[in-house]
Amino acid sequence: QVQLVESGGGLVQAGDSLRLSCAASGPTFSSYAMGWFRQAPGKEREFVSAISWSGSSTYYKDSVKGRFTISRDNAKNTVYLQMNSLKPEDTAVYYCAARTRPVILPSVLLTTTGYEYWGQGTQVTVSS
Repeated sequence: QVQLVESGGGLVQAGDSLRLSCAASGPTFSSYAMGWFRQAPGKEREFVSAISWSGSSTYYKDSVKGRFTISRDNAKNTVYLQMNSLKPEDTAVYYCAARTRPVILPSVLLTTTGYEYWGQGTQVTVSS
């Protein structure tokens, strides 16, 4: 069983930055692929970013490329999402997700069904 706890959300103004953290339980965190998703009111949960177990491969939603950076510290069992130049359309609940099964095709990391474990989410609100 893997437990994920997100933190770092908040209320900011457009153009500001936030760094989200996701602390994971489990002795084999370094073998998990990790992802960040978000869900705005009335919308489906959508992919934001993902990172391979080693950190060597990263993936981003087109609208956040160049503004968001995903990283991980396997010694701390933590994955991060650095969000810069935030926009009102980034407002959502942000969820951390873990995939413990091997990744055959990277495209699986872009889908909600590609992950077995989810955190409870952290609210990010960007005012204009």
